[in-house]
Order: sequence, then C-alpha cells, then structure tokens
Amino acid sequence: MKFSRRDFLKSIAVAAAMTGSGCSFDAGGGKMQGPTSQQDVEQWVKGVCRYCGTGCGVLSGVSKGKIVAVKGDPDCAVNKGKLCVKGILLPKIMDTEDRLLHPLIRKNGRLVRATWDEALDLVAAKFKEAISQYGPDSVAYYGSGQNYAEEAYLANKLFKGCIGTNNIDGNPRTCMASAVAGYTTTFGKDEPMGTYADIEQADVFFIIGANMAEAHPILYSRLVDRKNGNPDVKVIVVDPRRTRTADIADVLLQFVPGTDLALLNSMAYVIIEENLVDRDFVANHTNFMQGEKKISFDEFKSFIADYAPEKAAGICGLPAEQIRAVARLFAAKGRNTMSMWTMGLNQRIRGTWANNLVHNLHLLTGKICKPGNTPFSLTGQPSACGSIREVGALSHLLPAHRVVANAKHREEVARVWGVDPAKMSPKPGYHTIEMFRAAADGRLKALWVVCTNPGQSLPNLELYRQGMEKTFLVVSETYHPTRTSELADVVLPSALWMEKEGIYGNGERRTQHIAKAVEPPGEAKPDVWHLMEVAKRLGFEKFFAYKDTEEIWEEYRKLTVGTKMDLPPYSRLRKEHGLTWPVPDPDGPETYIRYAAPYDPFVKEGINFYGKPDGRAVIFARPQSNAQEMPDSEYPFFFSTGRILEHWHTATMTMNVPEIKRAMPEMYVELNADDAAQIGVKDNDYVHITSRRGQCRLKAKIDGRGQPRPGMAWAPFHDTEISRMINFVTIDAFDDISKQPEYKICAVKIERA
Repeated sequence: MKFSRRDFLKSIAVAAAMTGSGCSFDAGGGKMQGPTSQQDVEQWVKGVCRYCGTGCGVLSGVSKGKIVAVKGDPDCAVNKGKLCVKGILLPKIMDTEDRLLHPLIRKNGRLVRATWDEALDLVAAKFKEAISQYGPDSVAYYGSGQNYAEEAYLANKLFKGCIGTNNIDGNPRTCMASAVAGYTTTFGKDEPMGTYADIEQADVFFIIGANMAEAHPILYSRLVDRKNGNPDVKVIVVDPRRTRTADIADVLLQFVPGTDLALLNSMAYVIIEENLVDRDFVANHTNFMQGEKKISFDEFKSFIADYAPEKAAGICGLPAEQIRAVARLFAAKGRNTMSMWTMGLNQRIRGTWANNLVHNLHLLTGKICKPGNTPFSLTGQPSACGSIREVGALSHLLPAHRVVANAKHREEVARVWGVDPAKMSPKPGYHTIEMFRAAADGRLKALWVVCTNPGQSLPNLELYRQGMEKTFLVVSETYHPTRTSELADVVLPSALWMEKEGIYGNGERRTQHIAKAVEPPGEAKPDVWHLMEVAKRLGFEKFFAYKDTEEIWEEYRKLTVGTKMDLPPYSRLRKEHGLTWPVPDPDGPETYIRYAAPYDPFVKEGINFYGKPDGRAVIFARPQSNAQEMPDSEYPFFFSTGRILEHWHTATMTMNVPEIKRAMPEMYVELNADDAAQIGVKDNDYVHITSRRGQCRLKAKIDGRGQPRPGMAWAPFHDTEISRMINFVTIDAFDDISKQPEYKICAVKIERA
C-alpha cells in the first residue's frame, strides 16, 4: 500500500487525537490500536521522546523484550498524552537492518568486525600516542544534544579534568549557541526564565525564525488550542519563507533575509516613539549598553532613530505601516506577549545580536518574568539544554553554567571531580568549526564523535569530511553506515534510547528521567560504558569508579547546588514526570518563572536578574548587519536550510521508519514561483544548487508547503544521499560571540539540471 506525504500529514491530526485518548501505535502491524488492543503489552515504561527539544513524555510498551508500542504520557506537563507521528513511530527505530551490533576497526582500508577489547585498546593507544607526542590539545571530543546528561558529564570530566584539554564541543554549538550567548549577555545566565505553561497565558505570540508546526508540532498544537480557545489571541509570524506555522498567523512578515536586526530595532523605535515603554520597569531593572560602553536611555533612543519604520521598510522589504502594527500588537498595554524562535535567529553570524534584540523588546515593554510574558528560545534536540548547556559540555563551559576561564570555577569543579585543578586548562578549547578545521589542517590527531553525524551536518561539508579522513576518528554510533561512521577508524556500537537509563533536559528547564526498558541488541553498550572503559585504559580508572548512572548524576548534582541551577535528586526524578529547575529543596516545588517572586525561590520580592552583579538586565544597541555572503550577479539567490515535519536531523532514525521514508524519500528545494519561471524551472524538475563551496542536485518544489519570498530558495538538510546533501553548499562563517555557523544564509545560483 502506498503511503503518500499527504497521508502522512493527515495522520498527524489523527495521531494527536488518538494518543491524547490513550491510544498507541502497533509497531508490528503499522496501524493505530485502541487502549484495549495494544499487542499484549506486558508493561509500560516511562521515558521521553527521542526527537526534538520539546521533551514529550512517553510510555513505551514492552513485550517479549522489545518495545512494541509508544503512547504519550498523560502525566507529563509538556504533552499531556499527545504525541506527533514521529513519536508514535519510535518503536520502528529500534530493530533496524543498519543497527550496529559489533565494534568495527579499519584494516587495510576496510571496516571489519573486532572485539571490544581490540577496539578499545586501539582507541586508548592512539589517544595516548597523540597526547604524548603533541600534547593534550591534539585530541578532542564532539558530542550531542541527544546524549544523556550522564554521558556528557563523563566526557567533560575525562577530557577537561583528566586529559587536560577543553577540546570538547557538541552539535548544539551549531543550533543553540547564539541563544546561549543571547541569554547570558542580556541576563547573565543561560536558558529561558519562563516555561511552556506561558503558552496558555499569552495573548500575543511573536514567532520569528521558527517553523513550530513542523519542528515543534506538540508545542504548535498547544498554541493552536490557545488561539482557538480565545478569539482575542493574536499570532505574528516573522519569516522570509511562508511556512505551515503561518497558517494561523494574523500577521506574516516575509522580510528580506538577513534584515531581522533592522526589523527588531524598528519595532523598538515604534515602542519608544508611541510611548509604549514600561518606564518604571526600564528604570528599575535595566541598563543600556552599546558594545562594552554603558549608555543612557536617551542615547539608546538616538541610536534607534536610524530604524524608523519608513527607513527600515527599505531595508527589510516590508511596508512601514506593517512594522508599526506589529510593534503595537507586541507592546499593547494589558496584554501578555510570548516570543518564540529557534534556528532562524540563531544560525547567523549575528545570531547573538538577534537574540539580544528580541530580549530588548520584552525589557522595554516590561513583558517579562510574568505569566504569559517571556522571550523563549525553542530547543532543537531532546537534551541540548540538559546534556550540553547545563552539564557544560562546550569548549568554554564547565558544569552548572560555569566557565573554564574562571579559576574559582575550575577549582570548584576539580574539588568534586577529585582532580588537580592545575591540570585543568583556563583556555577555551576548539569550538565546533575550529575543531573540524583543526582536523583538516593536522592540528588535531585524534577525534571521538559520539551520538551525532557531522559527516553530513557540518556546513562547507567537503572540507570537513576530508579532515575527518585525515585524523584518527572514533565514532560511537547506533547505526552504520552513517556519513560519519563511514569515515571512521573505529566504530563503537551504542545502546539506543530506552536500551539504557539516563536523564534528558528539555527546552523549558525540565529535567526528566528515562528508564531502561529493554536490553540493547548484539554487543551494543551505553555510551557511559564506552567512556568509562576508555578512561580506564588511559589510566584514569579511579576517577570513573561508578556503579550506576544514579551515582554519576548525584556527583554532577553536587555541582549545581547553590548555583541557582539546583537540580533534583535522581530518586525523585525516577518517580516524577519531569521537574523545572531550580529545585533547591530536594523535596520542594519546581520553578515556573525565574528571576521573579513569588515563583523563583532565590528572589524574595519583585524581579532580580541575579545573573548580573547589579540585578539588572541589559538592553543592547545592536546595528543592522548583513550576512557574511550576500547575493551577487554570479550567485543571485539567498539560500537557507531547515527541517520538515517528517524527518529529523540527518534522518539516521527517521529513514528507518517505512511510513516516513515512503512519505518523504528524498529532499527538495523550494523556489518562489516568479523565480522558477525566470530560470525556466517547473515543479518537480531537478536543479543544481551551486555556491562558492559546492553543489547539490535536488527536485524543485514551487508553491508547495513552504513558499520563500522572491530571490530566496530553501531546502531541508535531512537527505543522506551524497548528491542531495545540502551542506556541501552551506557556509561555515560563524558568529564571533557564540561561534555558531550561519546555516541560514548564503548565496547560490540555481540552474535546471
């Protein structure tokens, strides 16, 4: 039976309704089952969805040692029993033809089966050799927002505390780093102050650079419910491409790519000009800054004068009155405003600035730290917050939002780790792009990649694939071959999802426990085990003598106590359906809103942005700045990339689900109808997309699901076929603050194939 993309999209509504009613998906028969016919499930085990950063709670049905069904957890506050189709189909990612069942090592140019001892001994020997000959900075670790927190914590301890290098980074650098930098520069601490509960309290939604309908469908369903339940709710969508999210928009702003800074500044201009500023809030809770210089409100007002809507309109390609109308909606007195964004703002060379300017709007209007009023960065991976940002598994961080450059922070961490603080380097290590550049130019001799696929996902991909072939590459992976494992010298088989126990931290600061439901197949082992075995062979066994994941978590939790990021104990997380930190009392309540009484236990009254020494947030004067690469006569199109509903990341999981693969077997490029006509391209014609870095061949879609503005093309990045891998085209320029690459904009030419 053919299962089309249209069938797949129709099934979303059915799936949401049925899982909300306690139904599950029959992993064997491929059809929805009612609550009383769930394939003789022997037990239901509590977990969290393996895909996006929403953090939907799931219950996995186990029968005869296999996960045979999944349903939404009705007791999880995130999804309240609902799941999207990818979540319902999770059982089908478990036992696949490409599951890696045994260790592999490269011999005579081929990857062949090896024993665990043979593979681990080789890894340890190569890392020892590199460290001995070239120093600790010749080795590196590249992790993932899909790792469990315990895995990332051990990697941090091994590399930063024992080996003595800060060359540990992860794929959240490519998706969330500018959000991190935006929060920390504005508020002094990372992560949102609000939670998803603000959706049900908001009257105005400002969605910029996010396609929630496809990338965060359960959150989008909550937004739709909120709008349908209250006719006064307004939705503003700001995106150069019309997406499915815009289907519920009251206003759609399709601005010229790369001009979002001018647009956000212009909204601030209107808020000031029309006296929509909350002057008491601004006076009591903010400072104004231009670069490193403190300025006055009047000086900020003078700066913003260059962005009057009549001037910004010419930059952004929008009517001036539309800019004014949106600013008024955002700032309307007596109404609650929630902003949401993701990669569209973050994946820019000025992504940090763009984040700052969204925060500016909330600070100027005082629409912050109150129910329904929050600037909220949506997260792309299931534990990008919990296993990277909070654990500190980036090249400049340490656990609980500490930084490697701070001697006091290093000493605090070393005390818990039991290592010599003198061994810990104060110099930030290689961030993602620099790490893979170091592999390409020979500075990096050995690299360990865990639970991610940079051989497909990095920008300017050809250069970095060559670099991975040059260095000694170890890959811990569930599936093989991937576009990274095919380049490896050693491939270690990893347990997947609920084949192991651990912790995820989602985008709203919710810490969630995932129970082990089944045994991993073949010789696959949890990544925690991989790390501990290599640590032992490197001579650090005494630092890794843990008996279980709870012991690892409790050691990590010590580092969060007293930091205002206090995490709950493992024993409680096993019982609960997620808790939003800080939770300073191990038996006490979770925190709804940070920085504000009565919600935040660290604030006695009013609002206190305690990440800043004076308790004040910063309103930044940030000018409009173009993308690194702008269209010209040779490469006349803006080009951008993103996600679609059916697939996730590099599709190592979703392409293993027959229903999804049949619905969307290959990626495509969306063109504006006028542009397509000019270059003589019809719907479903193949085209070559060429940049200064590489080329990709994709089928053209015109007036399809997404509709880019004239002069812009857009493609998903999920395809695994070399000729259709779009990251051969994208640019590796990065934000100088966050070090996040500019996937969202480069210049291309498009020709009929």
